[in-house]
Parts: sequence; C-alpha cells; structure tokens
Amino acid sequence: MTMLLLDGGPVAPDAPVTRIGGVPLAPVGTAWPACAVCAAPLQFLAQIHLGDLPGHTAPTAGMLTLFMCANRPGQCAQWSPGAGGNLALLLPADGLRPVPAPDGAARDLLGLGTVRAAVAAQTAPAGATILGRLGGTPDWLQYDETPDCPACAQPMDFLAELAEGPDPVTAMNFGSGRGYAHACTPCGRAAFLWQC
Repeated sequence: MTMLLLDGGPVAPDAPVTRIGGVPLAPVGTAWPACAVCAAPLQFLAQIHLGDLPGHTAPTAGMLTLFMCANRPGQCAQWSPGAGGNLALLLPADGLRPVPAPDGAARDLLGLGTVRAAVAAQTAPAGATILGRLGGTPDWLQYDETPDCPACAQPMDFLAELAEGPDPVTAMNFGSGRGYAHACTPCGRAAFLWQC
C-alpha cells in the first residue's frame, strides 16, 4: 500500500512528527553530521516517523532522518546513496532531542527555511500539495537504484519518496527530481538518493 504525504501546514521546527525542514531530532549527544566529501555541515531535509509507514513490519517506534550537502551543489555527489554527500539515519523514537547546530555554521545552509508537517493520507483532496509518498514501490525517474545494505548486502526496503517541496526558494534541491529513502531495519541502516 502507498500513502501520499500531504502538506499539513506549518509545524514547530522540533516537532516529533513527519515533516520537512526544521531541526533534526536525534539521541542526546549526537553531533550535527558533516559531508564526507567536503567536510562541511549537511543540510537537514526531513524526518519521517516510521509509524506513518503503511504495512511497516519493523517496530513503529522510530524515525528516519535525512540530510544532504548544500555547500557545493553538484560537487559532492549528493544524488548517490554511498558517496557521502547525503546521510540517512534510522533512529529510535524515544529520547530524541534537537541536534545543536555546529559553531560558526551558516544557518541558511543547515535547514530549508520552511517547516511543514507531512501528513500521510490515502487520497489527496483537490488543491492539496503533495510532498511525496510513503511505502509501496519507488516511482523511479531513471532506473532502479535500490541500494544494498552495507551490513548484510541485501536490497534495502523502500520507505519514502520526496518531492522538492512547495516553496521554490526553500525547496530541497534534487535537480527538479525526487528523493528516495530506503532502510534495512534489521541492521539499523538507511540510505538516501535522488534522481532527476
């Protein structure tokens, strides 16, 4: 089953719900992640509460958190699931706190500048803004790029597809394409990539 992710309107930047933008939530002591290519702080894109996923067989008490490098667009292989220009974290839902921003980081690169709740629904009412989809199978724009888990070498499960966002000034930069999030819940690993 596939669920649509609809724009649920403004929400607190640290809300523990499925949302785009704001500040990432993670266990206490988690440092803001950096790009493995350029070493600058990654931009926080979105978090997905695993309880919103249709038919998700893993425990629903978890959060998928997505980051991407916005420091040098196109130079850090942000589209690749394994090049280091993006990061997907599979986290427990309990005990999550806002991750403190790194000292001296440019605030406009750390977040999207807008925070929107993403509400799961089976259908979209007329005029609704669709932010993406949860579950089902990926609607690849190019070819199947399902990543393999680096721990068990099995194909990861598809969790979510994200659109760039409703505001062109603060949208996620997928080259006018879509982002795809996958996870291997038994291994606690996640991956993110995009196609245009």
